[in-house]
Amino acid sequence: MARRTKAEAAATREALIDAAEDMFMEHGVARTSLEQIARHAGMTRGAVYWHFKNKADLFRAMLERIHMPFQNLFDEVDDDVVERCPLEAIRRACIHGFARLEQPRNKRVHFIMMYRCEFFSDIDPQAMQEEISGDTHAVLLRYFQLAEERQQLSGLSAEAATDLFHATLSGLFYAWLRHPDLYSIKARGTTMVENLLNLLRPS
Repeated sequence: MARRTKAEAAATREALIDAAEDMFMEHGVARTSLEQIARHAGMTRGAVYWHFKNKADLFRAMLERIHMPFQNLFDEVDDDVVERCPLEAIRRACIHGFARLEQPRNKRVHFIMMYRCEFFSDIDPQAMQEEISGDTHAVLLRYFQLAEERQQLSGLSAEAATDLFHATLSGLFYAWLRHPDLYSIKARGTTMVENLLNLLRPS
């Protein structure tokens, strides 16, 4: 009975996050009330407060459900690849990341954070975006430093290569997110990443 109750509570929490995602996408975060979310989920507002302190807490839960630290993408790459060729590890990690971004839930939540969320109360979407961007830059720097140590960079320092690569990924991500159904970020991103890495490798 206890296990079933715990499972039911988890299912209720997930249903509320699903409802919040739908409402945030349709109305925007600031213009969505907890009452609307509860009603969309077929529940009472009390059920929302049982699982979440406020709308900001619910918003963060929605983000946490899809967020994967950038380092985790590298953890999926074989250790011997990382040791032998850090640039190849970067290529593979980015392709894994592009594939994740194309998953419908990931795409929707990132769109909400970018284009359906204004600064209010204790939700600061710009700070959240900067945190994710900073994490990505820091991880890329570590792997470009490995490439530099192995003399696998041509003409640029690890710091300069990281700045260039990070700016490319950021521009690609924001451009795609404005019109995510026009093209595959995995297909276009893979081509861009491979072309850029080829430019960074010694000839």
